[in-house]
Amino acid sequence: MFGIPKKTADTTPVAESRSDSDLVGKGRPTPSRRDAEAARKTSIRSPRGSKGGKKAAKEQDRAERSRARAGMLAGDEKYLPARDQGPVRGFVRDFVDGRYTIAEYFIFMAVVVLLLGFVNNPSVQQLVSLGFFLMATLIIVDTTILVIQLKSRAKKVFPDSADRRGITLYALMRTLQYRRLRMPKPRVERGRKKGK
Repeated sequence: MFGIPKKTADTTPVAESRSDSDLVGKGRPTPSRRDAEAARKTSIRSPRGSKGGKKAAKEQDRAERSRARAGMLAGDEKYLPARDQGPVRGFVRDFVDGRYTIAEYFIFMAVVVLLLGFVNNPSVQQLVSLGFFLMATLIIVDTTILVIQLKSRAKKVFPDSADRRGITLYALMRTLQYRRLRMPKPRVERGRKKGK
């Protein structure tokens, strides 16, 4: 019991008893860390080949970016971001862009109110506060009318309610942008629908 060795002479390692055809795995030895890191650094250092290849790839990327920007500015569906794609979003953009909205001038009015707020005159500050609240009221009324009319027309053009999901928020975000800075660019003139 005690003093008897656990290993006996007749036991052989399992790996020695197997033939090469019985081995399962990747079929090659694991590379050393030094070799693996050297291979990784080489692939990172020259992903596109020679210096001329890198320059050509940069030019191609630049041309692709400018083509995508031009397509987005033109309203080409293929180049639009996912939030702007689809006929429903195009309908909302045309509806908002064809109207005069007070909300698009909100940023300019807010800057004026902020600058006038520094004037140390109580009567001027009262007028500024009154003007700001009046402007906010007009924006709320104008935007509410726009949303009601938009939902009514969108319901006629797109009867499926799943298509109209999210159009209110999309229209509100569009109205808050100054017309010349809107992306994609407006396709319709103010007061006119597309195609007229």
